This record gives sequence, C-alpha cells and structure tokens, in this order.
Amino acid sequence: MSSIRWARTSLDIKAIRIHLNPPSVSAAGVRSVFQLFAIALGAASLAACAQSSVVTQKSELAAASRQAPLEHNRTKIQVASHGLASFYTEGTQTANGEMFNTLQLTAAHRTLPFGTRLRLTNVATGRSVTVRVNDRGPFVPGRVVDVSYSAAETLGMVGPGVAKVKIEVLQ
Repeated sequence: MSSIRWARTSLDIKAIRIHLNPPSVSAAGVRSVFQLFAIALGAASLAACAQSSVVTQKSELAAASRQAPLEHNRTKIQVASHGLASFYTEGTQTANGEMFNTLQLTAAHRTLPFGTRLRLTNVATGRSVTVRVNDRGPFVPGRVVDVSYSAAETLGMVGPGVAKVKIEVLQ
C-alpha cells in the first residue's frame, strides 16, 4: 500500500514541476505590452491636461462673474470683429442648460465661453445692445452670431431678419 502512495506522490511532483516552469515570453509580446502601456499613459496625460484646462476656464469665469459688479464702469473691450447676425425665437433650452427666453438679451456663438458679454452694434443704424452668450450657433453659413428676439428688436433687425454687426467682446 505504501508503494501505491509513493507512485501517486511521484506523479504529483512531476505535475507540479510542469506547472512551475515559467511560460516562454517573446520579445514581440513584451514590446506589445509596453506599447499599450505607453498609449494608456499618454491618453491619461492628455485627459489630465484637458481636465485642468476646463477647471481653469471655469475658475476664471467664476472669478470674472464675482468681479463684474465691482468693475461695472471699467468695462474693457478685448476683441472687435464684424459679421452677419440673425435672430431666433424657437427652442426650449439653450446649450448651457438655461431655459430659452426671447425676452432676455442673450446670444448664441460657436466658440465664445458661456457668460461672455458682447456689445453688438448694427453697422447700418448705429444701434447697439449688450448680450450674454448662453447658447451655441448660428448653424447657417456666413453668420457669426444669433441673438434673442429682444436683442434683435433693440438692434432694429427684426424686419430684415439679419444685419451686419460689429461685435465687441466685453471683459
């Protein structure tokens, strides 16, 4: 009976030796793992950069909104450009999450941050209005800004529907 146990033990030891041998790893396999690790590290770095710029932008906007009442009379003009403006009256929600209200002096712009104040001047009439960017658009080629109905009324562009405007970004 002891000889049978000995045979089983011998077989078990051989089985363990087979499993303890490390698997062979090729250089190509190591290179692939290293490349995947490098790609993941690069993606994580880019994500961290993108996250920090969003946080910085939000922080700057929050700081600017806190300082706005203090600097009401010292408005700085940052950028001036010209382009075609139109107005819109439909929609229930703006791109920044607010409810769309045609009675507010608001605007849609493709790239400016939400909350940016713009002074729009109708080049033909000289009438101007200050609006706040709270939406994205316009999505019609050749137009640079969409304004709410109230802003369009102030600019005197409701009848024609569009107007050439001077756009000044206010700080």
